Amino acid sequence: MLPACRFATTVLARSSIPLSLSSCYPRSRLVPRLSSFPAGVRAMSATTAREDPFKPAQRVAGQRQDVWSIVNEAAAASPVQPIVNMGQGFFGYNPPKFALDAAKAALDRVDCNQYSPTKGRPRLKKALADAYSPFFGRTLNPDTEVTITTGANEGMLSAFMGFIEQGDEVIIFEPFFDQYISNIEMPGGTIRYVPLHPPKDGATRTSSASEWTIDFDEFEKTINPKTKMIVLNSPHNPVGKVFSEAELERIGDLAVKHNLIILSDEVYDRLYYVPFKRIATMKPEYYERTLTVGSAGKAFYATGWRVGYLIGPEHLIKYVAGAHTRICYSSVSPLQEAAAVAFEEADKQGFWDESRDEMKDKVERFCQVFDELNIPYSDPEGGYFVLANMASVKLPEDYPFPPHVASRPRDFKLCWFLIHEVGVAAIPPTEFYTDQNAHIAEDYLRFAVCKEDDVLETAKQRLRGLSKYIQR
Repeated sequence: MLPACRFATTVLARSSIPLSLSSCYPRSRLVPRLSSFPAGVRAMSATTAREDPFKPAQRVAGQRQDVWSIVNEAAAASPVQPIVNMGQGFFGYNPPKFALDAAKAALDRVDCNQYSPTKGRPRLKKALADAYSPFFGRTLNPDTEVTITTGANEGMLSAFMGFIEQGDEVIIFEPFFDQYISNIEMPGGTIRYVPLHPPKDGATRTSSASEWTIDFDEFEKTINPKTKMIVLNSPHNPVGKVFSEAELERIGDLAVKHNLIILSDEVYDRLYYVPFKRIATMKPEYYERTLTVGSAGKAFYATGWRVGYLIGPEHLIKYVAGAHTRICYSSVSPLQEAAAVAFEEADKQGFWDESRDEMKDKVERFCQVFDELNIPYSDPEGGYFVLANMASVKLPEDYPFPPHVASRPRDFKLCWFLIHEVGVAAIPPTEFYTDQNAHIAEDYLRFAVCKEDDVLETAKQRLRGLSKYIQR
């Protein structure tokens, strides 16, 4: 499990990496002289230019309009105002008081307003090691087995940048968190997709998220000599599946057999409603190849804090930390300190049980409207997303969908329709699929229930308006 060359030397000798672009390239490469351009180009203004004269990198060129902008655009134009936003997974309420108080106190401290160590503030790393050691059945070393990142997403980017080279392959399960794609492609990785298969009768009955299953023959056939990493997400976004021990063992054994790294995205690790197992804790040989990703933002209702972390063996963590140093150097100091206090206090305050019970209650109360309408859904085992199957909702044939929606799968049309006719925003999950497998999810919509109770009740009231569009 060799690291990417770009960071292998960083860990051994920081001085081996130039500290600025100007030390890598002559200034003429970075800022071409204006006189070197033709006169017509020099005179070109924004009002006369027909297209951008500077060719972007392929990784960001030609991307179709993303789901977030489509939903926000629809919400802004909807005649039903204000829209009840059940789309993006940000919380509709504040972090617990002990976390907020810690953040406010940190702002008054000089050291908390300056750079933190690149691997994270010692207090936070120790708090995380103390909090997670019981799960791992061993005492984690906060200095070598924990690193702090600017949110879990940047942590995963750092993991990919630390280990993936041009041509390496990474396996992810569909549906996937959309940021995985760009994060893997940035260092030159190639993605191989393995779909989770929903129950065949998911359009006619409510079923457990556990019934979304992996075809392990299909999975193993996807592994080849170029495969370097498997990305696992449990509890899963958007399905809400908590992978069983049997499933994790089969994944882990395949990783050992083919000498693969496991990136285990466990940002919803405190929100589970069935027994939850961390793959890194199951066998020593799994731990040695697993990077476990966590999120203080998800744990404490503070997604805007952007405090993430990775736990794993030193021979993996040091290269993630090396990549993180080159991506953003260090993460937000006062909020790291606040997250440290939050982890120290959470057990004492009974916060984990309370937050889990409250979220499970939100899931159950929100899903009552689907039970009333006889709309089947995937009952989540963890997290705060619900996938509802809208196959019975018949869209008017002559409905005026804009071209950028009309050209997308049915769930985008359902999403647009709900916003404009019902006043509720959800997310179309085919955005989390390849075009080849988008048909699996085109009748579903994803709803985020991490909202205030009155918002959930308003959403339920509005969703009852779907009854006139339901045909069976």
